[in-house]
Amino acid sequence: MHIGILAPPWIPVPPPSYGGTESVVHTLAAGLAEAGHDVVLAASSDSTCPVPRVPGLSDSSELSMDSGRQEILHVLRAYESMADVDIIHDHTLLGPLCQRDRPDVPRVTTLHGPFDDELTLIYRAMQRETALVAISHHQASTACGVKVDAVIHHGIDVRGIRYSPSHNDGACFLGRMHPNKGLLQAIMVARRAGIPLRIGAKMREPFELDYFHDVIEPLLGADVEYLGELGTADKYRLLGESVALLNPIQWPEPFGMVMIEALATGTPVVATRRGSAPEIINDGETGFLADSVEALAEALQGAAGLRRSDCRRAAEQRFSSQRMVREYLRFYSELLTGSQRAAEETAAAGF
Repeated sequence: MHIGILAPPWIPVPPPSYGGTESVVHTLAAGLAEAGHDVVLAASSDSTCPVPRVPGLSDSSELSMDSGRQEILHVLRAYESMADVDIIHDHTLLGPLCQRDRPDVPRVTTLHGPFDDELTLIYRAMQRETALVAISHHQASTACGVKVDAVIHHGIDVRGIRYSPSHNDGACFLGRMHPNKGLLQAIMVARRAGIPLRIGAKMREPFELDYFHDVIEPLLGADVEYLGELGTADKYRLLGESVALLNPIQWPEPFGMVMIEALATGTPVVATRRGSAPEIINDGETGFLADSVEALAEALQGAAGLRRSDCRRAAEQRFSSQRMVREYLRFYSELLTGSQRAAEETAAAGF
């Protein structure tokens, strides 16, 4: 199968640090190529994903984040280079809306964002041009007036992540410096549980800096340490060393990549019962789900009693890149079969 994949232009594939969508695109593209398929990837020119890439695209450092004009140019150049593919998998927002002149090529769009008011309007417009894939059943359940064609959980290449059978006495937090991610609650939980907390968090945008200085920085101390934004190796080292990942998210997150990354290292997850968390964490086996600071603190104190081998096994069996690739290939094949059947029926009708 010849598969064209579009990534957003703002961050390289794979991302050097924070970048959930770009990480998924990298894992999928590399996994499809490993499975024997021809892949062409449209991503920023500073990307290093080891598959053939669309030439002539901009370097991510040259772009202004969320510039509509730059994303349109990225999409147009990408589609021009995908004239001979069998199927297009688009991870951008503008691609399915800009390119409406390829009815012969089935298209797939993965919905990485929540069904809020703005994105719901965009997804409704998309569904006329592309098949839509949700990344969790919870996310799909919030679709209003949008037809979700499949639900496929993200996966990671667990083979490349070191399993840590033992841990130190501290917990960790990984994410963005944003109230929705629950860092304030994580600090409260860790202190109530009497367990040190180490924090790795993206902090680049003005509102992230403001949130850090106004809310988080005054709470730092000997038992709560901010390590900065971590690269891939440091991220997995922190996860593997920790007794648990604290993930008290404060919004219905469509999919929590950091939770499956923690499981891959053998580290259980203590999280709020929101969004995709109940689909990822087996409560009492690979972590704990709770709704209050008090209950989360009690859960954190019990995390050391969970078997880290169960966490690793869950990552291998339920959230591997191979499983994700298989499910997307099955979905691609269904779309191609349906497209071919529709073409035959149109030809038979004399159109």
